[in-house]
Amino acid sequence: MPLSQDQQAEIDRQRAESAPTRRPVAPALEEVLYQAIPVLDHGFVRVIDYMGDDTAVVQAARVSYGKGTKKVSEDKGLIHYLMRHRHSTPFEMCEIKFHVKLPIFVARQWIRHRTANVNEYSARYSILDREFYIPAPEQLAAQSVANRQGRGDVLTGPEAERVLDILKRDSTTAYDHYAEMLNESESGEMVDAEKQGLARELARMNLSLNFYTQWYWKIDLHNFMHFLSLRADPHAQYEIRVYADAMLDVLRKWVPLTAEAFEQHRLHAITLSKNALDAIKRMLKGEAVTLETSGLGKREWSELQAVLNGER
Repeated sequence: MPLSQDQQAEIDRQRAESAPTRRPVAPALEEVLYQAIPVLDHGFVRVIDYMGDDTAVVQAARVSYGKGTKKVSEDKGLIHYLMRHRHSTPFEMCEIKFHVKLPIFVARQWIRHRTANVNEYSARYSILDREFYIPAPEQLAAQSVANRQGRGDVLTGPEAERVLDILKRDSTTAYDHYAEMLNESESGEMVDAEKQGLARELARMNLSLNFYTQWYWKIDLHNFMHFLSLRADPHAQYEIRVYADAMLDVLRKWVPLTAEAFEQHRLHAITLSKNALDAIKRMLKGEAVTLETSGLGKREWSELQAVLNGER
């Protein structure tokens, strides 16, 4: 379970409280505020706080005093215009803060997005839980032959069982040794009074990258959408993509007009190079364009063909 009884009780207490405000709120997001959205086997995403909504984007773009126009269609049109022409500043007026529980190897990928404010759980001061990520059988894939960063065919039968057994045994052994070196319980009490425990900052180095960490992650709307455009992409690693998918649903609840424009003009759109656009124009004129005559490299040509054949 991603949450203990005490953690769930704390979330229930937070969700039971409410306060009047003059600030704009997103009703759909308020419904899931503080709530843990399960991801992977022990992870979660939950919204802790947010500032602004679709009207804040419109207000910043128009530098107006009010909440925007009274016609949603006008606000929608402006937001689509801003997104289409990549006017990013109005989207930077909104911010959101998440509490995320995720495997360490996913966190190391995630942290490359350097436009957020991050405060991570510290294993120097606290003891990590006995929780580690084990892939579901359908995600246990071999290395891709064509893509050095991707996965190939799913492992099955004895080979899959062997790999899962190695992952479980290694993770269990690593935590057992971690706990033994610490010589203290999660409450901080010594397990064996005759032994001196190793410093937490040293004992943690024995843990593998599939153990779970947690952090608070705060980001503005513009950079949040950039994160989603990369991590909710079908080519992103599955373990980070499922977090992005959960957060994409949060985006829809928070700023529905912006989310619609983002999905239309960014997430499900493509960018063509000058040569690719020229090749398409030549095709429309009836010319038989080939890889050799397109002016494109092999990879870009393959990507263009995938788009034209409806594979993307």
